[in-house]
Amino acid sequence: MLNKPVLVESLIVFTIVLLVHAVVWDRYSWCTVALAIQAFYVQFKWDRLLQLGGAVFQFRTAANSGLLPASMVIPLLGIVMKERCKSAGIVYFERFGIVVASTGMLVALFLSVIAVGITKPVPTNTCILTGVAGSIIIYTMKHSLTVSEVIEVLEVLLIFVYLSMILLYLLPRCFTPGEALLVLGGISFVLNQLIKRSLNVIEGRGDPIDFFLLVAVVGVVLLGLFFTVLFTFMDSGTWISSMFFHMMTAVLGLGVIMPWLYRLIQRNPLFWLLQFLFQTQTRVYLLVYWTFLAASACGVVFYQNARRSSESKKHQASTITRKYFHFIVVATYVPGLIYDRQLLYVAAVLCLAVFIFLEYIRYFRIKPFGQTLRHLLSLFLDERDSGPLILTHIYLLLGMSLPVWLFPRSCAPKGTLSGAGALVPYSGVLAVGVGDTIASVFGSTMGEIKWPGTKKTFEGTMTAIFAQIIAVALILIFDSSVNLNSSYAWILASVSLVSLLEAYTTQIDNLLLPLYLQIMFMA
Repeated sequence: MLNKPVLVESLIVFTIVLLVHAVVWDRYSWCTVALAIQAFYVQFKWDRLLQLGGAVFQFRTAANSGLLPASMVIPLLGIVMKERCKSAGIVYFERFGIVVASTGMLVALFLSVIAVGITKPVPTNTCILTGVAGSIIIYTMKHSLTVSEVIEVLEVLLIFVYLSMILLYLLPRCFTPGEALLVLGGISFVLNQLIKRSLNVIEGRGDPIDFFLLVAVVGVVLLGLFFTVLFTFMDSGTWISSMFFHMMTAVLGLGVIMPWLYRLIQRNPLFWLLQFLFQTQTRVYLLVYWTFLAASACGVVFYQNARRSSESKKHQASTITRKYFHFIVVATYVPGLIYDRQLLYVAAVLCLAVFIFLEYIRYFRIKPFGQTLRHLLSLFLDERDSGPLILTHIYLLLGMSLPVWLFPRSCAPKGTLSGAGALVPYSGVLAVGVGDTIASVFGSTMGEIKWPGTKKTFEGTMTAIFAQIIAVALILIFDSSVNLNSSYAWILASVSLVSLLEAYTTQIDNLLLPLYLQIMFMA
């Protein structure tokens, strides 16, 4: 039977689903509610499989499956995007939102079917619920999607199946089923979009920064897959292997990724990037400021490692020490959101590519920095880094960046949405940079009353909510583009629900919380 924290987590997710659909109720709402109910029941099966070691792949063991909260993210994002673009009269992105929602539902349903299929004995009631939910979703898709859109949804599902089989085998204990759904589902959708746009290039159509994101994400993933296969046949820790790694990275970057990006944006990618980065004086100031913050973050890493004595090799950085990086990230993102969001968009993509590339160097022990990175980063490991990869810093970057990348700019007149939607780009800053950080710091230092069944404290959650309300007030003061139109009650409810979710979820909160806060703000 599900334990109390999972039940409360599920209740919070159901509340968010019902609140969103109270605002945007339509035919897709029935599908989402049906999917949520069956995902709740399938969580029983996944959790039991994880406890008994009966899952097909090795998942992260220090958490529950997280199927329900993960299953709702992509469908809800698609639905709120559809409604925003429909009200703005942008038909193309309205249809795109429908495709996103349908894809999220089908991928989540597929993961549920896997859990039901490998559970012995076969759970009859859960099978019936899954069948009913699947029938509702397929019937709605049949009457909502065009033939080309159905093909697109099936393409993403096919990519997701193959990526899951490859990456979950190569990276044991790195994800829970819910985290795998979010991460691999997102990569599958990005890969399908890149293929689709590459085959239908029209000169002058599309924003180059969108193409830059697609190519960067797919490029680093393909690079990782290539070297993973290569280093199964040779030792990656030798100088010859390391030279080959750097040489092949240059070949793939200059020979595949650059020409691919050139085809999409119809200009030299390097010249475009340099021109974009140094286009205005404000951008130069921001880049200098961000360089200083990056140097400060490196200084924290070196300082903390210098304090680690030879007698205390098992010493790990404290929660407060790890939250230094949250403060640095907030200081990085807030000026970018206020002064130049396009520059922040591109800089976050570059930073993600660098983070993943450095993780490859650490994981494969590539000389001359691989072993050094292993030593430096081992100090900041926590229970969520139980697999071969260290992903918490990448999840932090993703949590802050996804609201910026997923912001529907084409459906936002004058570059901003109305009401609470104006805070969408700030979702990562509020949920992770402010809320999660304050909850951890105050909860670990002054918290005494624990939420039932968790290590999180009531004091930490309350101070997180209060801190996010103060942050919203400061955003109103310093960002003139934000106009909340008296939607303060909705903002308070959104912040409170996401803070409660942070207290009870065992999933990667850096990834999950900003997405739910973005969904609530966009609704």
